[in-house]
Amino acid sequence: MFDFSKQNISSHPFIMLFWKEIRRYLKVMVQTVVTPAINSALYLLIFGVSLGNSIDTGFDTPYLAFLISGLIMMSCLNNAFQNTSSSIISGKFSGDLEDLKVVPLSSQQIIWAMCLGGVTRGVMVSLVTMLVGQIFYHVTFGEFLEIHSWPALMFFLFFGALSYAKLGMFVAFLAKTFDQMSAVTAFILQPLAFLGGVFFSLNNLSPFWQKVALFNPVLYLISGVRYSILGQSDVSLTSSVIVTSVSLVLFHFLIAFTLSRSQFKRW
Repeated sequence: MFDFSKQNISSHPFIMLFWKEIRRYLKVMVQTVVTPAINSALYLLIFGVSLGNSIDTGFDTPYLAFLISGLIMMSCLNNAFQNTSSSIISGKFSGDLEDLKVVPLSSQQIIWAMCLGGVTRGVMVSLVTMLVGQIFYHVTFGEFLEIHSWPALMFFLFFGALSYAKLGMFVAFLAKTFDQMSAVTAFILQPLAFLGGVFFSLNNLSPFWQKVALFNPVLYLISGVRYSILGQSDVSLTSSVIVTSVSLVLFHFLIAFTLSRSQFKRW
C-alpha cells in the first residue's frame, strides 16, 4: 500500500507525477466534476425525461436507460482526454513541461503516470454521471437501473479512459496553440462522440448510415458500456473489446513515437 504523505510521494517520482495530475483537477472540482454532472442532468432531463417516451431505440429498455449508458461513457472519454491534453498544452506555455526533461523517469513512466491521472478523472466523472442517472431513473420509474455486468463496465471505462488519455497527450504535443487544441475537440472528437450512438441506436439509421457509423471507434466504446449496463447493444461485445484494445495500443504508440521525435531527445 502506498502512503500518500508528502515525504513518501517525493521519494517515488512516478507516484509524485501521478498524484500531481490528480491534485491538479481536484483543485477545480466545480469545473472538472460538478459541471459534467450538471450537463448530464440537463441531457437526461431534456432528452431522457421530456422526449424519452417518443423515442424508440428498438431495445427492450426505456430510452432513459439507453441514454444513461451512453452519457456515462461519453463523460468518461471527454474528461480523460481533457485532463491530459490540458496538462500538456498548459505546461507548454507556462514552462512546466520543461521540468519533465530533468525528472528521473523514462518516457514510458511519464506517459503512464499522466495517463493514469486522466483515467482517475474520467472514471470518477463517469461514476458521478451514473449516480445522477440512477437518481433520474429512480424518480421516473421508482427503481434503480440494474447493472448487467460490473466487470465489463469497469473494463470499458478503464481502458476507454486510458485510450483517450493517451490520445489527449498525443494531440496536445502536436498542437501549437490553444486554438488548435480546441479545434480538434470541437470538430473531431465531439462529433465522433455525438455520432457514436450516445443519443440514438443504429436501428434508427438507414442501412447506408449504419455502415458508415461502424467506422466510428467511439461507437464500440459506447456499445461496450451499454452492453455492460443493459445487456444489449448495437454491436457485439467481442467487437467492442477488440476495437477498445486496438485503440489503446494505437494511441500508446502514437504518443510514444511523438515523444521520441519531439524536443525531448533523451526520450
